Amino acid sequence: MLLAIAATMLLAACGRDAPQALGTLEWDRIALPAPAAEKIVRIDVREGQRVNAGARLVQLELARTQSQLAALQAQAQQAGEVLTELEAGPRAEEISQAKARLAAARAQAADARAFSNRLLPLGRQQLVAASDVDRARASADSAEAAVRAAQQELLELERGTRIEQIAQGRSAVAAAQAQAATQAVTLEKLDLVAPRAGVVDSLPYRLGDQAPVGAPLAILLVGDAPHARVYVPEPIRPDVQVGQSARVFVGGRDEALPGRVRMIRSEPTFTPYYALIGDDASRLSYLAEVEITGGNRATLPAGVPVRVEFATGGHE
Repeated sequence: MLLAIAATMLLAACGRDAPQALGTLEWDRIALPAPAAEKIVRIDVREGQRVNAGARLVQLELARTQSQLAALQAQAQQAGEVLTELEAGPRAEEISQAKARLAAARAQAADARAFSNRLLPLGRQQLVAASDVDRARASADSAEAAVRAAQQELLELERGTRIEQIAQGRSAVAAAQAQAATQAVTLEKLDLVAPRAGVVDSLPYRLGDQAPVGAPLAILLVGDAPHARVYVPEPIRPDVQVGQSARVFVGGRDEALPGRVRMIRSEPTFTPYYALIGDDASRLSYLAEVEITGGNRATLPAGVPVRVEFATGGHE
């Protein structure tokens, strides 16, 4: 019975007042992270300054990254020279040397075999030790194996470089060039520029600081207009939809600005302390963004409190 009475009172209150939510005024933010852990050597802007797209913001020290880029470019050039050598194949002089080594091996093999053949009958007559005969035979066999190795070496040179080796060389060149290109991009990013027109909201680090990789060096507020970031109480969540018109009351101003709901989260969260409305302190809320569609919106500051009343008549 008590629950029914409370529900009736809540519906009556909603009927008298337009559904509303509290929050803050926000601009879209862009954080420019540090691409490398280098010292800040120049800051070209100040907080609160309006900048155009492409404007210089912060300059980091270049020396170490330039040296690393030069080393990677040298490695890429070296890999390219190795690939050129592989594609050209063996030189004529190398083939001539292989032929000469083969001729020398054949001569040594013939001499070793002849010596072994001379010792063999002497061994049968026991005029020489059997071990000497065995060593001569082994030496002849070894010399003939060296001939076969020299033949294969010459054949390998005459057939040229294998296609697999050329493919590996091309992959090595591509990898070295990619590493150099990556370092070149890092070098370019050491000179931070504004990706979009906006206002410099924050410069967390000062001249001479060395921020860690990924730390924001500059934060920009961008976009044509701010938006209201509000928390919609659970009781009125079914009445708030994307595209629905709204009235935005900015702190310190009496007149309302027209707006439209552009986003509302489907996952609930606990209502933050500054968006509590009476008994709603124990209820869940849903984060929503309401874009301001009219009025003098370009001069509105970020962070001021806002109150949003949602139209009960549906979408615009």
